[in-house]
Amino acid sequence: MPIYQALVLGLVQGLSEFLPISSSAHLTLTPWIFGWKDPGLAFDVALHLGTLVAVLWYFRAEWVALTRSGFGILERRRVETPEEWRVVFLVVATIPVAVAGILLEEKAETAFRSPGLIALMLMLMGIALWVVDRQCATDRTLGTMRWRDAVFIGVAQAFALIPGVSRSGTTITGARLLRLDRQSAAVFSFLLSMPATAGAAVFKVPEAVGEGISPPIVIGILAAAVSSWLAIAILLRYVSHRSYGVFALYRLLLGAAVLLLIAIRT
Repeated sequence: MPIYQALVLGLVQGLSEFLPISSSAHLTLTPWIFGWKDPGLAFDVALHLGTLVAVLWYFRAEWVALTRSGFGILERRRVETPEEWRVVFLVVATIPVAVAGILLEEKAETAFRSPGLIALMLMLMGIALWVVDRQCATDRTLGTMRWRDAVFIGVAQAFALIPGVSRSGTTITGARLLRLDRQSAAVFSFLLSMPATAGAAVFKVPEAVGEGISPPIVIGILAAAVSSWLAIAILLRYVSHRSYGVFALYRLLLGAAVLLLIAIRT
């Protein structure tokens, strides 16, 4: 793969991972639109290392507190503080996507990467995001989360294995449906990305670097890390004052454009 393609894909991955617009859709559609060779799911996951570094660094203080809370749970064998409950909720919400990833790995690499299906999912989730964000109240914060909330958001995240659905899109939409305010929904979505991304990396990154750590892979990961950090900062500041409507509109327009391109090419 040429370095410039890896750079573009890294930037695309980083900018779209934490916005509710589906990074997997963009990573699949970009080579398809420009006629590049599809780098495959393993390379996509390798780029996720960059986004993993970004979310760990941006929320480093939060992760330190959560790690200490996790050890506190192990030592006392009970959950007491809000931070410890947040650790539990992150674990609970990660289980559904881990199970779905194991069961649907083959389809995630083949059938789910169809441009037509991606376009449809972009549009359907765009409508869902717009309706939920517009209609649901914003009277809850992260401190009010309960078991059923974590399970619901975790199940929603599992649907993100289909490119176009969006991991951040499903988790944010699920959290907003539970009446979490926009910033709380985004923060929990970002934190929840870490275990899911780390788990996928353990299985897929060795495949991507099986022939050695090439310059394109390094460039792609670095580009993804920098652009991911910017995307997190921008989204958290944006949603503190505005709705997710602009992202829903973008999804609808992109989905329609992909369907039009499919019709032109056939």
